[in-house]
Amino acid sequence: MSTLAGNGSSTTAHRVVLTGFGVFSSIGVGAADFAEGLRSGRSGAKPIKAFDTNGFAHANGCEIVDFRPERWIRTLDAEELGRASQFSVAAARMAIEDADLDVDVLRRQRGLISIGTTDGESFDLDQLVESQIRFGPEQMDSTIARRVRAGRLSAAVAHELGLTDVEAVTIPTACAAGNYAIGYGFDAVRTGEVDFALCGGADAMCRKTFAGFYRLGTIAPELCQPFDADRKGILTGEGAGVLVLESLDSALARGARIYAEVLGYGLNCDAYHQVAPNQASVARCMQLALDNAGVKPSEIDLISAHGTGTKANDITEARAIREVYGDRPPRTISIKSMLGHTMGAASALAAIACSLAIVHRFIPPTINHVTTDPECEVDCVPNQAVEADLRIVQNNGLAFGGNNSIVILGKYEGPR
Repeated sequence: MSTLAGNGSSTTAHRVVLTGFGVFSSIGVGAADFAEGLRSGRSGAKPIKAFDTNGFAHANGCEIVDFRPERWIRTLDAEELGRASQFSVAAARMAIEDADLDVDVLRRQRGLISIGTTDGESFDLDQLVESQIRFGPEQMDSTIARRVRAGRLSAAVAHELGLTDVEAVTIPTACAAGNYAIGYGFDAVRTGEVDFALCGGADAMCRKTFAGFYRLGTIAPELCQPFDADRKGILTGEGAGVLVLESLDSALARGARIYAEVLGYGLNCDAYHQVAPNQASVARCMQLALDNAGVKPSEIDLISAHGTGTKANDITEARAIREVYGDRPPRTISIKSMLGHTMGAASALAAIACSLAIVHRFIPPTINHVTTDPECEVDCVPNQAVEADLRIVQNNGLAFGGNNSIVILGKYEGPR
């Protein structure tokens, strides 16, 4: 426990820890498999099968194969949920089981569900639009129509788990949304407003987003190569990451395993440009996160970069990092080189990756790396994981429209 002073009053603040993870990604499902995928530098890149890619010169992505929603969705009819909501609900169920939490106990507690997304159920929306164009609106599939509301990504979690004393919010701040959701949960648990929070992000592959990035000229032909001199863009991906947040007191009282501690976060929106990142704003957001966490730049051991593999993002982000950290920044990696850009799930999955790296004492690599771009002066840990004793890690999430979100995570080292 600590005391926060603000506006002339003092408020007791709980320390907030991460005790459960739900992971669906193209390089691993579940915390253990995901950690092994990260350590081994596994690639999820493959030809896209989720939608018709005829007409595109290249169409690789990081799709999840063999996803079986019925394995995790036991209360709701999985067919009534879009794929992104299926990911969200399944990851929440997995996170609760990973945290060894009793759902009956959670139903008697005050909770928060915050899920970030970029696309919501745009895959289903694609289908409805195609149906309308071909056959008219009266022929739209009513089941698909019921699935398209983005609010279902969070509300369906509450319905599946039977949680009635919760706030369920879907956060649409695009590719920064996962960190936004974690920050929202952190504040709610820290202040004692809720007893637990299920936070993260989810998105599914869809033609609309792939085609949009393709038209922008930012889809890589085969591989994602963040910070590489020959990088050619992103690979779209899909999946979900949901984290269980609870107070340290709660975790200790029930003997929970603690993956990591949430130390703080920073958010800003510079509204600089629809798609171009702003260096000063990104640097400012990093400083906001460090200040909120009470951490000095010299204490950061690793940065999980947004690292999309586009020319503009990687240069801007690397320069912003050096603006904050000087000429010798921490090692700076991009797990998007392995699992692609999972949109609203990206920073949530990266937060889980950071926590697993802390627990298992390694730094995941940036794969597909040949030569570092001289304009991206960072050590991206090319191609091979390295052993490391990590204490404090920074997780970057940047998004179109100038939305930036940074979360700071720390190794749990007992009372302080």
